[in-house]
This record gives sequence, C-alpha cells and structure tokens, in this order.
Amino acid sequence: MIDDPRGPVDYEECGTGPTIVLVPGSCSTGAAWRPVIAAWDGRFRTVTTSLPGYGGTAERRPPGDAAMAHVAKAVEAVVRRAGAPVHLVGHSFGGLVALAVALRRQVPLASLAILEAPAAEILHDRRELQHYGAFHAMTEAYFAAFAGGDTEAVATMIDFYGGAGTYAAWPPRVRAYAMETTPVNIRDWASAYGFPLLAEKLATVDIPVLVLWGGVSHPAAQRANALLAAGLRGTATAIAGAAHFMIATHANPVAKAVAEHVGRAVPN
Repeated sequence: MIDDPRGPVDYEECGTGPTIVLVPGSCSTGAAWRPVIAAWDGRFRTVTTSLPGYGGTAERRPPGDAAMAHVAKAVEAVVRRAGAPVHLVGHSFGGLVALAVALRRQVPLASLAILEAPAAEILHDRRELQHYGAFHAMTEAYFAAFAGGDTEAVATMIDFYGGAGTYAAWPPRVRAYAMETTPVNIRDWASAYGFPLLAEKLATVDIPVLVLWGGVSHPAAQRANALLAAGLRGTATAIAGAAHFMIATHANPVAKAVAEHVGRAVPN
C-alpha cells in the first residue's frame, strides 16, 4: 500500500525482470491480472494496483469533478514507487488512465499497452457517430436504470462488453462487487467522456505502444481501439475469439502479446 497524501493506493509486486505496472479496469482490483501474471511464470517484475474507489485505493475525485488527472495521479504514484521507467499496461478504463499518464508526462515510461480502453471520445473526434452512439445508448440506459433503483443495472454495461449473458455467468462474489462499485463506475464513465482524445494530442506519445482488443468485442469498442492504435502509431492486435474481459478469458494470448511488446521496447 502507498501512503499517498490524497489517500492510500494499492501496491503489490512479485517476480523479477523488466518492470510491468498493471492497471485493472472498473469494478475490479489488481487481482484481475493474476491469470496474465501466472502465464508469465516469473519472467517479469509485475506491479499491480487498483484504481480510485476500488480495492484499497481511496477515491480522490472531488464531487462534481471527474477529471482524468485525478485518477492518473494515483497511477503515477504507483509508477514512482515501482521505479521508472516501467512498461505501463492498462485494461479497459485502466487502459484509458494509462494513456492519460503517458500524455501527462509526469513519470518516465518505457512503453505503453492499452487493452480495449473505453475510448468513446475518439469516435466523437473522428465523427464516427454510429459507434459513438452505441456507447452513449448503453451508458444512458445503464445510468437511468441505476437511478431508478435497479441494483443490477451494471449488467447492461457488462453485457455490452462481454456479450449477452456475461454478467449472469459471473460468480456471485464478482457480480456482488460490480453491484457494490456501480457508483464508482458511473464516475469512471464521467472521467472517460470528459477525456478528449484529439489527434494532435495522441501524436505526442513517443514511446512504443501496443493496443489490443477482442476479436469478438462490440464493434464500437473494436473501432475505437483501432482508431486509438492508429492515432498513437502503435502496434494493433485483435485477440482472436476474445471479448472485452480478455485478461480472464484469454490470459495466455494476452500475456504473449504484451511480453512480445515489452521485448520490442527499450528495456528498463
């Protein structure tokens, strides 16, 4: 645990070798990365954390202010503790936060890997309004259901990403945590929608970049991440047969893709 002035931040490390900082997505903790870490079999020094509002990491976004910078600063504290430069890897909302860290340039990074970030705003910037509308229709229905008292409203988002029935198939404890952290996830979406992904900003990232997405993920998510890869001049890879929750369902191909990316990058 990091004793940060703005509240505690989860920190756990294991293994030896090049340092990879792993940032999970919403409704999750650093434990989500265990299948990927296991696939590496100790080849890397891995550092895991949880985003603000999850696990032991304190929420740090003030009421009414969901600026991405607040979340990025928590990850920057992890990178500093790990000892920079590190290879920064983020899944889902964690991928968007990792990108924010790269754009802020407050900590040195050896490389960046983004695993299917909810990069809806790049669709808006590129005028891909049908795909952008798919994200908005999902979140509007989700938010309205939660505001109306549906305690399992988060299932709308989970099934958008993983396909119909994904939420129902999750173990009870995983569903319970998603329900418990729904208010935090809604704030995460405010951070995501408030984070512009303009071409001129993306072009300033000058480290090796990998962008992954699921080969059977929602078309809007696939398109957003393909655009992100192009804007960042990164390597783009679709994980065959995978949907959004690939770090659990397809840990081995994800681990292989990230390991190869780290191998291509300047070692730390």
